[in-house]
Amino acid sequence: MALADEEPMTSQLTSTSTSQTAGETADAADSRRTRLKRPGLIALASLTVVAAVAGAAPGAGAAPAATPGKPQLKLIAASNSVTLDRYKGEGVYLQLGTYLSVDNAPLEFEAKRKSYKDPIVVKQILRDGKKTKTKTLPAGLVKNFSGLSGFLEISIKNGAGEEVLKQGGTFCPNNASARIRPDAPATSHYPQSCSTNPWTLGSVWGVEKGWASNTTQFDYDESVDLPAGEYTAQVGVAKKYRDLFGIPDDRPTIKVTVREQSGEGGVGLSAAKSSAHHGGHGGHAAQSAPAANHHYGPRGADAPVPPALPQALVDRGTANHLGDGPGHTDGSRIAPALKPAAKRPTGKAGAPAGVPKPDLRSLPAWGIAITDGEDGDAPGRDYLAFSANVWNAGPAPLVVDGFRKPGADLMDAYQYFYDAKGKQVGYAPTGTMEWDARNGHEHWHFTDFASYRLLSEDQTKEVRSGKEAFCLANTDAIDYTVKNANWHPENTDLSSACGYQDSISVREVLDVGSGDTYNQYRPGQSFDITDLPNGTYYIKVIANPENRLQETNHKNNIALRKVVLGGTPGARTVQVPPHDLIDAP
Repeated sequence: MALADEEPMTSQLTSTSTSQTAGETADAADSRRTRLKRPGLIALASLTVVAAVAGAAPGAGAAPAATPGKPQLKLIAASNSVTLDRYKGEGVYLQLGTYLSVDNAPLEFEAKRKSYKDPIVVKQILRDGKKTKTKTLPAGLVKNFSGLSGFLEISIKNGAGEEVLKQGGTFCPNNASARIRPDAPATSHYPQSCSTNPWTLGSVWGVEKGWASNTTQFDYDESVDLPAGEYTAQVGVAKKYRDLFGIPDDRPTIKVTVREQSGEGGVGLSAAKSSAHHGGHGGHAAQSAPAANHHYGPRGADAPVPPALPQALVDRGTANHLGDGPGHTDGSRIAPALKPAAKRPTGKAGAPAGVPKPDLRSLPAWGIAITDGEDGDAPGRDYLAFSANVWNAGPAPLVVDGFRKPGADLMDAYQYFYDAKGKQVGYAPTGTMEWDARNGHEHWHFTDFASYRLLSEDQTKEVRSGKEAFCLANTDAIDYTVKNANWHPENTDLSSACGYQDSISVREVLDVGSGDTYNQYRPGQSFDITDLPNGTYYIKVIANPENRLQETNHKNNIALRKVVLGGTPGARTVQVPPHDLIDAP
């Protein structure tokens, strides 16, 4: 494909956060560590073998020179064999240990759409010293922001040589990555996961030169049915991508042993699935893992499955995340708590004229379903549950500190302002924070961050309302192409970022480019629709409803999503029409 010279581009460079893990919090976490974390760590640890496979032995220095600014890509296997566990009632997750190695120049992409009416356009960023070129990928090649779709070709044969599985795979360049030679960059400045939020507007994907990115994608609802036994897996890159990027047609072969485990899967993977279903605020457990006997979703079944959130959110509240370890991360780390100011601000409150401020924007609701409520809701009633997100388009982060007077039930909240160099230049009182002791919350909530309404068909009448306080966290990458976007937000985990009951102060941040998803499945959050007639309604999501927070634009704080209620009491239904090009019910 010919290289098209386009406009010079610069990317937002940020220092990589140190990957950390918090202490263990529940017995269920031990099971999940055994089943999920350990295989991932084995695959990543085996990258010490990859260097030789990739053609650059330790100490050998840089790879041979190639076309300046053009990455050299190669599909490699970290090991010749892998062992996969199969638990009762569950399939197998294909952790085959294949990686895409990158050398000579970084592999970098910018994926963006102008609006929800426009398709995604992906450009490859080619850097040669101070020179930058872009190459637009063919239209329709990428379906969403989870990565390069149809990138992998996977074939698995049994001991008799019969093909028992053939499937493709999406490649997220931001997936678990690590160095393959000692003189490669020490850290990666690229984001640590690919966004699967349906309302994402812009993403950055990348692998540093001298690094390799794991090609395994984890979707807890997409296991494969392989009985215990011996298999041979062959993994390759699809021809359209080999031609596009000049990738050799290497097809690593891996011996696969599937072994049956006698333990139940419900406390491990099933708990992770439930957490994934309720990703964002509604599904995290700050100080305990989800109860194995807790029911979710319509009539006691699993909750409707919104598109999977980044791996960082699949199992929030525990320390067991696939791929964490010294020197590498797949974006699933538990972030350290952010420290508030040492003391509450003094002097005259206010923000200097022209100081950068955040821009809070609401996204339309998704993950919409009828449920019979959660524990604590009134039994025998119908509820409309949904997911909602408020994100920060920048150019400044939203920083809110809470300070507690000794013995007080509430914290006084302050919004902070910073100049272009990051120096604090002002503050403003902005309401309160309150401790939420409900099971599944158990952290400090900042009040008046967002609220929800259910409107009549003509949008003139409010038929139901819900108002929630929030613990702010960077749960989703919504647009990492906006000015000052932080590709490595720190507070991605509620259990560390939102304080404890005995906290005297907390800091909550919504960084530029990131959004905060709140799933309305907890008691009192979803709309009680038991007595509402069938018909058309609109879910209204409002950011900063009382305008207590100072921001650059208050006119983009509302988003609507159309829903159509039907059915009969006890068996209500909901239809969710597409929103422009986004079909995420």
